Amino acid sequence: MIRHVIMWKFREGCEAEMQQFLDGLRSLQGQIPQIVDMEVGVDAAGKGNYDAALIATFRTWEDLETYKKDPRHVAVSSLCKSIRTDRVAVDFEF
Repeated sequence: MIRHVIMWKFREGCEAEMQQFLDGLRSLQGQIPQIVDMEVGVDAAGKGNYDAALIATFRTWEDLETYKKDPRHVAVSSLCKSIRTDRVAVDFEF
């Protein structure tokens, strides 16, 4: 199994767009069959942390690559790219 973890920081004043992005990301579960499980959350601890995170599970590296290239994911990601200031990611087997 593959765990795909991403965290983002977003520009100030983009809260509505951030929520739209996160809602769009959540909607991919059930639409893209390669997603085994997905959690999306907003930081509740306060300033200084990343604003939001995705933790997703895939069966194989190929499934993760298929997800990344899926047009539905690409469309959601394009909004994120327009409002984020930073992104970090890690993918690992477990």
